[in-house]
This record gives sequence, structure tokens and C-alpha cells, in this order.
Amino acid sequence: MPRSSALAALSAAALPLLAALAPATQAAPAPAAPMAVPVPPPPALNARAYIVVDYNTGKVLAAKNANEKMPMASLTKLMTAYIVFSALKSGQLTLQTPVTVSTAAWRTGGSRMFINPGSQVSVLNLLKGMIVESGNDATVALAQKVGGTQAGFVTLMNDYAKRLGLNSTHYEDVDGLPKPDHYTTARDLATLASDIIRDFPQYYFIFKIKKFTWDHITQRNRVSLLWTDPSVDGMKTGYTDAAGYCMVTSADRHGMRLVTVVLGAPSWDGRVDDSEALLNYGYNFYENENVAAARAIVAKPRVYESAAGHAAVGPAQPIVLTVARGPDATLSTRIVWNHWPLVAPLAAGTPVGTLIVTNGAGQQVDTTPIVTLAPVPAGGLFTRVADDIRLWFAS
Repeated sequence: MPRSSALAALSAAALPLLAALAPATQAAPAPAAPMAVPVPPPPALNARAYIVVDYNTGKVLAAKNANEKMPMASLTKLMTAYIVFSALKSGQLTLQTPVTVSTAAWRTGGSRMFINPGSQVSVLNLLKGMIVESGNDATVALAQKVGGTQAGFVTLMNDYAKRLGLNSTHYEDVDGLPKPDHYTTARDLATLASDIIRDFPQYYFIFKIKKFTWDHITQRNRVSLLWTDPSVDGMKTGYTDAAGYCMVTSADRHGMRLVTVVLGAPSWDGRVDDSEALLNYGYNFYENENVAAARAIVAKPRVYESAAGHAAVGPAQPIVLTVARGPDATLSTRIVWNHWPLVAPLAAGTPVGTLIVTNGAGQQVDTTPIVTLAPVPAGGLFTRVADDIRLWFAS
């Protein structure tokens, strides 16, 4: 047998034995943590359903009846906004595109922007009328512009709901006026609100506007927390007899963004108080921990038969976790390798192990694959032969 083949065979035979010698973990042991103060249960609220979610991680911090299908009233307009934003992003519309107001839009009941039939209003002003003033007339005008007809736009709404994974949501109109088969859940609304913030940051400013004047009529944003809580920067309210008082809120305190949904509160003040209570609960008892940035080097393991001798490895995506405040928030990490030893060549992005994150109580809270951050080419003949010999004797 040729020498190179023999060495390769010996090396292959040695791999199972070397696995026992692999550095299965790479981290200093976590210091002993004092006994943690338990997170109290969520506040008792009168709303029929609610949820509070960490926007950055998707972690649900508190929920009640979050999967119960309920009427959504004007929270419907969040999906209308999402679709109009999509049309803006694709170039189908611009914020200055004029929209001719139809008689049907002008006649729409409920809350209104007070646009006149036959007039032309820009997309931006209609968005302000829909979001700030909850104008049903502005909503219908936008729906007709994008979907051709209201019915056509409703089809788009249900298509987008499926695309976004809103599996417990169904639309029958564009503005939220009561219909028998028009429903959503607190969980789906939290997902939709987060999608708006993530997908359309360039248009999110509209949700922050506190008041808007059209045709000499000034109306205030119904998200009253915009005035009382400086961390709140949106999003939308709704009310019908069937839905009760509803509100979706987003807030950002020191880089930690929370999204709350309150459905079926008994009063205007009730939905405000419940939303603020959920925000305070989330911020008081939870925090974000940045474990590792995307493509951050978390280890440089030995790579046999490589030109460099070692490889930089890390997560392809950032690792941000939501953890309870207190001693348990102290995190430690270790690496478990997929196999050992690592042998070149390795392409960039090759999965080589898993980063395991443990909290101060010793509980595993996250696992994330780690990959090679750059190609690891094979070394020259001398390097390969020398490492073959090392692998053989290490066995």
C-alpha cells in the first residue's frame, strides 16, 4: 500500500479514539450563584386576552388566552398597513402617490379622517389618517388603490396572513367593522406587529405621530401611552361592542423592545392600564443578554492538516436571549463539537459544533450551531504527513 494511503487509513482508524480526547467543552465553569429571586406571576388583568413578547428574541413573557380567536376591531388596520407598506417597498406606490377618494370610501361609517369624495389625497396622508386617526374612510381608499376593490384587498389580506404564519387569523373587511368570520388572536397580532417593525422600519414613524390635522380637523392618536410613557412609540387601538377595547403597543427601553397586545378590555382606561402593566412587568423582571454577535469568534480549535493550524468558529447569527433578572441572568457557554478532530479542508460555513448557553441556576437556555467563519484550506504535503503522524500517535 502506498505511504499516503496507509497514513490516511491509519488516520481514519484513529478518529473514533481521538473523539474521546476532544475538548468537548470550551468555557470556564460558571461561578456558584446565589439563590435566585423567582419571577412573580403576571399581573391579574381584566382583559379577555393578552400577551407580551420580547421583539428581539420572540420570547413570550406573559400571556392569557393568547390563542383564543376573537374580534379585532380596528387592529385590522395593522394588516392593511402591512400590505400598503409592502406596495411602497416594492415601488408599486410612493408616499406621494395621489389617491382619488371614492364615494364608497367617503360613505364608510365609524371613525373617519373626513376626506371628501373625488378629492385626491397622498398615500402618506391616507396612512396618517388610517393609523393616527383610525379613519375607516382612509383605510378603504388605500385598499381600493392597492387591491382594486375592497374584496380584492381582503383576498390579499388573507394571503398575507398565511404567508406570515398568522394561522388563527381571518379577514372579511379592511377596517375592522364587525363581521361574523373576522377574527384573530393576541399571539397572531403580536407576530404581525413585530413583522411591521422588522420589515418596514422606514415607515414605522407614522405610528409615533401623536396627532394629525386634515381639512382643519385635528385628531389625537388613540394610543394614549404615547403621551404618558416616553418608551412607547406605537402602535394601534380598536373598539367595537363585540371586540371590547383593544390595543397593540410597542415600547423600547434601553434597546429592549417589547410588544403587548390587549384584547377585550372592559374600558378605554382598562386597555391603557393593562398595556402599561404588561410593559412594566416585562421590563422589571426580564432583560436581554447579548451572548455573541453574528460571526463573532467564540473559539479557535485546532484543525489538523491545515495551513493555519487553527480555525475561527462562531455563530452565523447573533445570539440574544431574554432572561429573568437576577442571579439567573449570569450566563455561561460551552461548546460541544460535532466530531473530533477537525481535519482540513473545511469550507466557510461548515457546522462544527454547538454553543450551549446555561444560566446561573445551571439550566440550559439556548443551543446555537457554530460554523467556520472562513475557509480552512489544507496545508502542504509536509504539514499533512506530519499531522497524519500526530493523529496516529495521539490515538
